[in-house]
Amino acid sequence: MVNKINEFGSWRSYFVIAIYITVSTILLRVFGLFLDLVNIALLYLFPVLFSAVRWGRGPSFFAAGMGILAFDFFFVPPVFSMTVLDLRYLISFFVFLSVAALTSNLASKLRSQIHQAQQREAGTAALYALSRKITAISDLDALLNQIVQHVSDTLDAKAAIILPNQLGEQQLEAYSKDSVDWASDESHLSIAAWVNKHNSIAGRGTLTLGESSDLHVPLATDQQVHGVLTVHVGDRHLSEMPELIRIIEALSDLVAVAISRVKLANEAKVAQLTAESEKLRTALLDSLSHELRTPLATIIGSVTGLLEGEDVFGPEDRRELLLTTREGATRMNRLVGNLLGMVRIESGMLRLNKQWCGIEDIVGVALTQLNDALLHRKVNICLAADLPSVPLDEVLIEQVLINVISNAIKYSPDGSEIVIEADHNQDMLELIIKDEGAGIASADLERVFEKFYRGHLTKHIPGTGLGLAICKSIVEAHGGHIAAMNNGNRGTAIRISLPLQFAEKDGDGNDNHRGENLNH
Repeated sequence: MVNKINEFGSWRSYFVIAIYITVSTILLRVFGLFLDLVNIALLYLFPVLFSAVRWGRGPSFFAAGMGILAFDFFFVPPVFSMTVLDLRYLISFFVFLSVAALTSNLASKLRSQIHQAQQREAGTAALYALSRKITAISDLDALLNQIVQHVSDTLDAKAAIILPNQLGEQQLEAYSKDSVDWASDESHLSIAAWVNKHNSIAGRGTLTLGESSDLHVPLATDQQVHGVLTVHVGDRHLSEMPELIRIIEALSDLVAVAISRVKLANEAKVAQLTAESEKLRTALLDSLSHELRTPLATIIGSVTGLLEGEDVFGPEDRRELLLTTREGATRMNRLVGNLLGMVRIESGMLRLNKQWCGIEDIVGVALTQLNDALLHRKVNICLAADLPSVPLDEVLIEQVLINVISNAIKYSPDGSEIVIEADHNQDMLELIIKDEGAGIASADLERVFEKFYRGHLTKHIPGTGLGLAICKSIVEAHGGHIAAMNNGNRGTAIRISLPLQFAEKDGDGNDNHRGENLNH
């Protein structure tokens, strides 16, 4: 809080001095007969010093004059008369007044210096407190509200911040509590426009609008003027304004730096998001160009062969071409499904429709859909005999298993074995899919679940890097967990853990019993 000069009320200070000297004179008349006149004169210096320290020069000189008169009238012969018989007392009076004037002047300067030091200390404390409050704030609106309230509490005054909008027009952005009527005054916007344009302070105690009851300070850094801090200083005495302006300007400098920091952080965030978006777009286009080209070429080649070689191909050849066409179409359908699924997940549209399901049925459906792709693999299914039903979205978990098993097929050689195991403990169902493929480097075990990420050992195999990312989102939406690990010395194992009981809320905070799923 900014300290004001303690006036104590001028008439009260003179009244207290008069009472003090009167009481002192009475006591000295009664008990001071044994004292020398020099000692009595020195005792009259105490109210002078006290007045100088407590109230300033005026009361101090009043105490000196009243002390001289009391000393002359009551103690200097002839007593009870203003006449001085011994002219040497005139020298004493002059010395007394000189000492009183000198001491009161020094005491007054000391008092002023103490007051200035207290104001500077209060200003420094206010700056430090404000800097602590705004250091960790990254939202501009929250920052502005915190600033105006702190400035208002510090200065015991109404405060507001006015910033230019995108069109360059001044706009009220934040104001302290209980000051909405004052802050909404249209004149503030006009003055703020002038302050913003000229980067110059205006208002009470300045060369511009010096008699105003408000103070308008630009929030400027080296680069630009970010806005205007407006403070209602009321009718404070103009002698107080230089120190108050100094404190408000120091606060405004700190505020300008904070606003600049938040703006730069937001711009950097936008730039980062733009770069990430461009990176994802490039990765998506690259993946699509590679992934779609192969099945499209297969489909086009098979269909062209069927159309143009009608007399060449026999029934078996035709069947082989049709199977190849179906395999390419299925691969394209899976790719498009993954892309649409990721769009739904990223947009927050993933909803679960949980029902009690047996994991054996879901595994069977997934293997049926991948039947053609599994012709050259050995599939070993090891499901525990007492597996309980699990609350899950059947269609989404089928997609998880299809993506994981498709990866096992893609990254393992013909004739290798794919093992599907399932068991449960007290709280979770554990489902593990193992293959005998190239495996995943230890450094990539966590990152394979990131969008568009491809492991170092499998980059040469076509793929989008979306399958496991979708699996992770679906499993976590069920309240489960998915992890990748090495399958001994060869291949990869994907562990999927799903809770055995309904949770109150799913991974997106949605009701488990209703809503649309990824493919609905």
